[in-house]
This record gives sequence, structure tokens and C-alpha cells, in this order.
Amino acid sequence: MIQVKRVYDPPDTHDGKRFLVERLWPRGMKKEGLPMDGWLKDVAPSDALRQWFGHDPAKWEDFKQRYIAELEGNHDTWKPLLDAARQGTITLIYSAHDQEHNNALALKVFLEERLKSSEHNP
Repeated sequence: MIQVKRVYDPPDTHDGKRFLVERLWPRGMKKEGLPMDGWLKDVAPSDALRQWFGHDPAKWEDFKQRYIAELEGNHDTWKPLLDAARQGTITLIYSAHDQEHNNALALKVFLEERLKSSEHNP
């Protein structure tokens, strides 16, 4: 199972392995204060895409398409997440204020599609 959670929300026992999927370190968080199993900077959207999007909900659909194109061209960045998700629950942690339009949600959908297709094509 793949979950998403804001970095500022407290961890809990159902999180499984926790991965920060942001290019920039979250504001106000101390590194030792963030329980996680990995910080995967390179799976986050490129700086250019992140700046273009600017968390504008009107750009959400275009953002998802562009982000997926980046992910498809960079298999090595997301494969560790897929491998971990095959082993158990993972939680993608993110820092955006917008809980409906953020890269962790788009990444979750992308990974879930790959999990489903691998179940049908082992």
C-alpha cells in the first residue's frame, strides 16, 4: 500500500517505510526530527517544473502529465519506492500546504499504476 502524508503530521505505526519525496528540505524541520527511511530528492519534480507549477491548481492536470513524463525518463529515481511498496506499506511524505495538488499525490498514482501492471505481468 502507498500512502501520502504531510511532513508536519506526526508519524504513526501504520506508515510503514517513510520516504521524503521533495527536492528541497522542508522549512522548519530539523533533520534529526523527521523520522524517515530515505530522502529521495531526485524523484521530486525538476526545479523548472516545480517553479512553473507553483502549486497553482489551474495547472494541476498539465503538471501531472509533465511530472509523469519526467518520471518515465528517470526509472532509477522511483524504482526503490516501487520495490519497497512490493514489500509492504510505504508513506510518501511531502511539505506542500495543498493536500490535493502536490507531487506526492501524482507520484502515488504513478507508482500504483506500475504496481498493478507488474501484478498482471510478473
